[in-house]
Amino acid sequence: MLELIKSVGIFDVIDIAIIAIVIYYALLLIKGTRALPMLMGIMLLVLVSFAAKFLGLKTTSWVLNNFTGYLFIIIVVLFQHEIRRALAFIGETKVFGSSAKAKSVILDEIVKAATILANRQIGALIVLQRDTDLAHFLDDTGHNIDCEISREILISIFIPYSPLHDGAVIISKGRLATAGSILPLTRQTDLGKNYGTRHRAAVGVTEETDALAIVVSEEKGSITVAQNGQLSEELDADQLREKLEEIFGKRTVGLNIPGVNNAE
Repeated sequence: MLELIKSVGIFDVIDIAIIAIVIYYALLLIKGTRALPMLMGIMLLVLVSFAAKFLGLKTTSWVLNNFTGYLFIIIVVLFQHEIRRALAFIGETKVFGSSAKAKSVILDEIVKAATILANRQIGALIVLQRDTDLAHFLDDTGHNIDCEISREILISIFIPYSPLHDGAVIISKGRLATAGSILPLTRQTDLGKNYGTRHRAAVGVTEETDALAIVVSEEKGSITVAQNGQLSEELDADQLREKLEEIFGKRTVGLNIPGVNNAE
């Protein structure tokens, strides 16, 4: 053991550290998503393949060897969304955060708008950008707004007779960036039948990005939040505020306000 430790050089330590960091962030990306059980299934098949070779199970070994021969292609197909998220995350450059006061005002306006819309049973979909630039995943269908965030503007956008009420509002860098944006729908088949297009779009965009999506149900007047491809339970105003503070309390990238110094 001592000889083994002595043979380890500084570059070996760096090499192991790099691999450990890559694995750590890869697990963070797939944590809470459907990719994790798929990864566990692939690992189980690989272990069974080694066990079959050890026990001399020729037929089982032949089948599993053919499977593992195409493992790279299988991984690319199964984890294409996670790979896209990882590459987008690596390519993004973080910017300076906003002040605590400015960030609190933004969260207040979003929560109040969502609560008013829910009380009036007006459907809405509000997406809060975080690290991943949503321009990589959205069709060129949204209308540029680029204005300050206020409950009045958010409510007016989702009023049923508004031409932009069917799409999503995108909040980026502390401003209301676009409205009427069309989001990618989730391919999940196990969502409840009571979830409509807005909920499926919210899940879809959070499967492919690290964004947060707030959905107001037109039928039930309820508020739910989508994150990492998962929908929360119905939330009231206080719970929504707590949820947003939990995510953006220490992460100020998606709610960055240009020109505001970081006062935290």
